[in-house]
Parts: sequence; structure tokens; C-alpha cells
Amino acid sequence: MIYPPQCLDCGAPVERDGALCPDCWRDCEFVTGCACQRCGVPLPGMAGPDGDAALICDDCLAMARPWRQARAALVYRDVGRDLVLALKHGDRPDLALPLGGWLAAAAAPLVRPGMIVVPIPLHPRRLLSRKFNQAALLSAQVARAHGLSHLPTLLQRCRATPAQDHRDSAARHENLRGALAVTPRQRDRLAGRAVLLVDDVMASGATMTEAVRALHEAGTGPVSVAVLARAVKG
Repeated sequence: MIYPPQCLDCGAPVERDGALCPDCWRDCEFVTGCACQRCGVPLPGMAGPDGDAALICDDCLAMARPWRQARAALVYRDVGRDLVLALKHGDRPDLALPLGGWLAAAAAPLVRPGMIVVPIPLHPRRLLSRKFNQAALLSAQVARAHGLSHLPTLLQRCRATPAQDHRDSAARHENLRGALAVTPRQRDRLAGRAVLLVDDVMASGATMTEAVRALHEAGTGPVSVAVLARAVKG
């Protein structure tokens, strides 16, 4: 009665906490059908009960991805975009619990025994202004849901990078070159272990590419990627 459940996006009354109202649910695109196995972008058609490991989008056929597989929970537009921006810039860390649950469900096919969960880090200056790393909040929920080890400070930002907005794919990759590294004191914790790399959004994949490069240089095992939202063309 004091704190009635509200829609995660618009604030309308809903039956339970962590839910969307009917209108926002209709406008929130979950990635539940066919999707590229390399980058998680949705593809035309419907997936079978076990998915299809052969489904690869045109971008991934043209560009090698250094990670094994990827999954996304949402499409980054409409309500999906609203939720990501509210978590990231709207001072809504409370959204990490329900959104992290959605991401954990999407990432389930990628989970392997002994895997460690690692978020994309923020530069210390950005972390100071934002007060939290939204990727780390999400990855904590994923690790908890699957009983995996969570290493939120395994990766570090070596330098601050300008925003990726309005850059093409080549410029995004160049902007991130050398910006991420494994924290030296945690390097020994990798020891060939499989890693689930988590972030809030993937567009070109430049951030993930740089993160996986750093992980592989430190001696990690296979890396898979899970993002809350996947940007799409058009």
C-alpha cells in the first residue's frame, strides 16, 4: 500500500515488482527468436528448442569476433533503450535486479562449469561521477543466478576514452585500442578459465573486442559475451 508496484519504464501500476505494464511490454523487444550466435543480433525467423549454432549474421561473416558466442536479452530501441539509459544515466541502480534477471536468462546457454563472470569496467573518473558501474551491477545478478564466481575488478580502464556515439565501426575500434587490460594483481585468477563477459549494450562490438584481447593476452580460456541490449541497424 505504501510502495505499490510500478512499471519499470513508465511507472504505471503493475501486479508485481520488476514488471512492465502491458503497453511497455508490447514495445519492449526481447530477443527470443533467431539470433546471430556470434553477436546476439536478432535475425528473421523463429529459433528451434535448441537454437541454431549455424546462425551467423552478415556482419559477423565479414568480421572475425574474438569471442566464442554471444547472447542479448533485449533490442536496444524503444522501451529497451529507455531501460538501459535509465540504469546507465538516470540514477536507477534499482533496475539492475530485474534487468539482470532478464540477462541471466538470456545468458543461460553460454554458462559452463567453473566459468567466471566479468563486467566491462568504467574509467575511475567516470565511475566517480556515475557512482556505480552498471555493467558490474548486471554481471553480479548473472553470477548469482548461475552460481558463478564474479570478478568485477578483473578488467580495468587504462585510459579514458571519448564517447563512441556518432563514430563508425572502424573509429570505434580505434578509439578503444589499448584502453582495457587485466588488473595485474588478479591475473593469476584466470589460469585458462572460461569467462562470461558482461556489458549493458553492444553496438559495433569494439569494446568487447578490446576486452577479449586483454583477457586472451592474460591467458584466459574461451570467452563468451552477454549484453542486456543489442543495437540493431535501421
